[in-house]
This record gives sequence, structure tokens and C-alpha cells, in this order.
Amino acid sequence: MLNVCYSPKYFAHTHTNSMEKLKAIADQLGEWKCVKIHEPDELDYTLLYEVHAQKYVDAVLTGEPAKLATMAGFKPWCEQFKDAVLSINAGQIKAAELAFEHGISANVAQGFHHATYDFGGSFCTFNGLALIAKVFPSKRVFVLDCDQHMGDGTTELASRIENLFNFSIYGFPLGVTANERSASHLIHKTSGNFAQYTMAIYEAFQRAIDWQADIIVYQAGMDCHQHDPFGSKWLTTELIEKREELVFSLAKKHNIPIMFVMAGGYQPLPELVPLHLKTFEIAHRVFYSAG
Repeated sequence: MLNVCYSPKYFAHTHTNSMEKLKAIADQLGEWKCVKIHEPDELDYTLLYEVHAQKYVDAVLTGEPAKLATMAGFKPWCEQFKDAVLSINAGQIKAAELAFEHGISANVAQGFHHATYDFGGSFCTFNGLALIAKVFPSKRVFVLDCDQHMGDGTTELASRIENLFNFSIYGFPLGVTANERSASHLIHKTSGNFAQYTMAIYEAFQRAIDWQADIIVYQAGMDCHQHDPFGSKWLTTELIEKREELVFSLAKKHNIPIMFVMAGGYQPLPELVPLHLKTFEIAHRVFYSAG
């Protein structure tokens, strides 16, 4: 069975459908016999001070000052939102544990890779990708970020956290930075093609192997899909499925534990949720059904 983390606490009412998406995906997964849902324990919030500045963490936990507390873009601040963010990050830790144990896992979550040390942004409150590296300091955590927007926050944090490496494949530059533990490929949203995308994935895995990664945390973004407002016009549903099959097949081939999360996607939920569910379907098939 595919081990997946989710809690009803992940949901909060916001002005976007970001958390509605998570619930919609989890509701579908709950009907799958091949999926086992794990509800994470409460997060030890003091772990967040290992990733982010104290004044920023304090603001998100208390709601004050409001400008800093809502830097990620979710307004207004409320207790339900705070609890959801904490629970989602608790799921990051639990899912990483499950990946080390079983070789693959998932957290029904999104909203991490634009959060820097000092503040959140672009609907990313805390960087749950970097959090894994801090919770498992003896493990080398390699982030393969296939969100359409470059993972600038994770890149910045990789310069601070020695066991974290960020590799972004993206169509939209967003605060692009670089350091010795980051790499990125811009695949143009109109003139790019899947051959370039495929080569970037192979390069990412080679970097992970050379770096001796202990786990890959995969941002399975769907905002690169051709029908997304930010999408690449050439990246069809069929090619997204080929991306997923390639990523999971390479992780299995090289025996690198992999944990995945949803990342971005901005289509209406009836179109978006099936795309995300395909990631789970292909992950299960590659790891548990393929010969």
C-alpha cells in the first residue's frame, strides 16, 4: 500500500482554493484500497525556529504583527489557518519517516518552496522541505522541485542548511538565486519541449546520486500543465503522466527513498484534482504494481 499523510486539520477557510484542494484529494484517496492514510502527530513548533527567523515564526503563531503573519498571502490570519499550517508541516516529518521505512510516501500538502528564512511568500508559509533536513540532520535531503515557479525559498535555505540540496525545473523565474547546493533549469513555457524536461530530470537524479542523497522530496507541481493559468502550452496531461512515471521509476531504480507533495496548481478543482490523483496512481503502480 502507498503510505500517505493527511489530517482534516490541514483544511482552513482561505480566500483561495489551496486547502480545499488538499481535502478534495484526500477524500478521493480515502476510497482507494491501495492507499493507507496516516494522521500526523502535533508538530513541535519549536522546530520551526531551526528553519525560520524567530520574529517570523512568532508572527505566524500569534497573528502579530499582522503584516508579517500574512506575508505568505493568506489573509486575514486566524487560528484555524495557523493550526492547518502546523499540521501540514507535521505531515512533512511523518511522511519523511514513512519514505525512509517504505521507500516511498506522500504528504497531501503544498505551499513550501517560496518561504525563505525571514518570511513566507506566494502562499508558502513555512518551508516544510527545509524542515525535513533540519529534523533529519544526518540525512542528505534532495529536493526535486517540478513546480512551474522556481523554488527560490528552498534555494536560499539550502545555502544555510548543509544537508539540503534544491533542484528546480520551472517555467517561471521567481526570485532566482543560486549557491553550491542548488541547481535549476528554466524550460520555456512556449518554446520549450518535453525532451528538455526529461533531460533535466535525468540531470537531477545524477546530481542526487553524486551528492549521495538519502531521500528525494519531490514537488509534483501541476501548475506547469498546459491548461493552468501559469502553464507551459506544450505540457499535456499525457506528458505530465510520463514525468511522474520517469521520476518514480528513477527513484526506484536507484533505490533512493522518495516522498512527494502536491505543490502548485491553479485550475478549477474539477480539472485539477484528477491531475494530482494521477501522481498517486502512478507512484503506486511503479512501486507496487510494476513487474
